[in-house]
Amino acid sequence: MPAAEAAVRATLDALFDGMRAGDSTAVRDVFHDDARLHTAGGPSDTAGVSETPVDAFVAAVGQPRERVWDERTWDVAVRVDGPLASAWVPYVFYRGDERSHCGVNAVQLVRGPDGWRILQLTDTRRQACDVPPEVQKSR
Repeated sequence: MPAAEAAVRATLDALFDGMRAGDSTAVRDVFHDDARLHTAGGPSDTAGVSETPVDAFVAAVGQPRERVWDERTWDVAVRVDGPLASAWVPYVFYRGDERSHCGVNAVQLVRGPDGWRILQLTDTRRQACDVPPEVQKSR
């Protein structure tokens, strides 16, 4: 894997590791100051879009909880052109041992003096996904 793609993957991994750890500081560090979070679609796969403020997401990550937020990914595809990167990130999200939902994160990142930061993350959320066995949580 080329170095730029590996660095993008490291930023994405830092996001998911921070979520698992409940570390709001680590999660905030992966986002650009102008970052935006969206969810696309709805119950009928229509093009509805909702936005979550980054600061609200970061605060939620840092709230104490009994069940770990565990977002697992596979087959991540990264493309880089200079200071811009795009990642297609299939995922499954667990709250503790319970599967919550799955989908894809479409992520745009920019490279600045401090490395790669997420500028835009749009996800889809659904119940049915073909999650590879090695990614699934065993009960």
